[in-house]
Amino acid sequence: MNLDKFISGTYKQQYKYECFYPNMINQNWCWDNPQLNVLIENAVRKLGELNAYSLIVPNVDLFIKMHILKEANTSSRIEGTRTEINEALMQQKDINPEKRDDWQEVQNYVKAMNFAIQQLDKLPLSNRLLKMTHKILLENSRGKHKHPGEFRKSQNWIGGSNLTDAVFIPPHHDDIAELMSDLENFWHNEDLHVPHLIKIALSHYQFETIHPFLDGNGRIGRLLITLFLVNFRLLTKPILYLSDYFETHRSSYFDALSRVRESNDMIHWIKFFLNAVIHTSDKGKKTFEDILKLRNKTDAFIFKSGRASNNLKSIIDQFYIKPVMTIKEISSVTNLSDRTTRNLIIELLNRNIIDESTGNRRNRIFEFKKYLDLFKVKG
Repeated sequence: MNLDKFISGTYKQQYKYECFYPNMINQNWCWDNPQLNVLIENAVRKLGELNAYSLIVPNVDLFIKMHILKEANTSSRIEGTRTEINEALMQQKDINPEKRDDWQEVQNYVKAMNFAIQQLDKLPLSNRLLKMTHKILLENSRGKHKHPGEFRKSQNWIGGSNLTDAVFIPPHHDDIAELMSDLENFWHNEDLHVPHLIKIALSHYQFETIHPFLDGNGRIGRLLITLFLVNFRLLTKPILYLSDYFETHRSSYFDALSRVRESNDMIHWIKFFLNAVIHTSDKGKKTFEDILKLRNKTDAFIFKSGRASNNLKSIIDQFYIKPVMTIKEISSVTNLSDRTTRNLIIELLNRNIIDESTGNRRNRIFEFKKYLDLFKVKG
């Protein structure tokens, strides 16, 4: 099937409303658009350059924790949460009560992503994995009553207050199993000769159009992109997340998806998606370059610290994983006494390596601000 002749689907009449039924996508796809070929080539090259950092950066897993947290925070922001990344690193008791629901949703996203990545070692990308991940995403959150871990058994909609004024009504729940089965088969159909980046662009669109869960579809759909890249070995580690780009270009992101359904313009969506991969890969490379520069500076300080160097390295390594901590948290993860930890923290403060963020004399919170700033959304 030529993408230029793509037909997105049809509307089905239900009781007092029409819902959209997307056409199946488990088939071969081709195109006659030279610009698309250039974008695919650039996106694959940029993705490969980014992936190289996961192979050459020492102890790269230290830094992936923050990549996942940034994705969790940004993907949740697209859905309306307003937790800042430094708040997402705090303990629940330190969060203002009115922001704790937002905080919990970000924590759930982190848990869901970590779980899904770990499961890929023994379970392929599948509807089963998405359901298990969805269950974690919604537990103990505002979506806990919306059937976590299950495809929906009732009609949902996007925009508007109900079915009569909805912006978009996804397929009827009776069709979910068939549509999601087709999507899963598309991922693993070895008889198809479709580049992986085209597959995941099509898959993200299809997933968001099916909207198979009552809640959390946007977050699971964006998480699906990273899972696909890792599952099919385009990435060795989960270091590419497109939510930052989607959030920055939020209107264009939603418009590109809607344009497929309304005008059958799949080429426009794929171009938007590939540009997101190119731009985000470049930003990811820059982040790793800045991480390496910062690490070289901190390593030089640690090297000159004599007998304290091992303990300082232990503390700094934990700040790479979680750059906002209290004395007790640092002591707990490093197995150092509170007194030793406090003395070493003072040394790091005096050297302007970390900062104290509260201004309090008690219950102080310390930030590895130079590192944390590398993951904050700019602009």
